[in-house]
Amino acid sequence: MKHVPLRTCVVCRAQKDKSELLRIVKRDDAVEIDRSGKAAGRGAYVCDCDECKRALLKKRVLNRVYKTQLDQSVYDALAKELGGAQ
Repeated sequence: MKHVPLRTCVVCRAQKDKSELLRIVKRDDAVEIDRSGKAAGRGAYVCDCDECKRALLKKRVLNRVYKTQLDQSVYDALAKELGGAQ
C-alpha cells in the first residue's frame, strides 16, 4: 500500500490528502500559489473550497502562518489568483 501524505488546512484545520489542498508558498517577500507542490519556500495549505479561500483572505491567516505582516497588495494578488474568492 502506497503512503498518502496528509496536510492540514491552515483555515479549517482539516487533514486531507495533499493533492486535495492548494499550497501557498512564501519566498523572500513574494507569496504565490504553488500549483506543482514542489516550489522552494515555506508552504501553507488551504482547502480548495470557496469558504476556506474567503476566510484565508478575510482573516489574513497568512500573517499568523508566516509570523509576519503581509501587505494588503499580497492578499489582493492572491484573491485574483484564487478566482476572486473575496
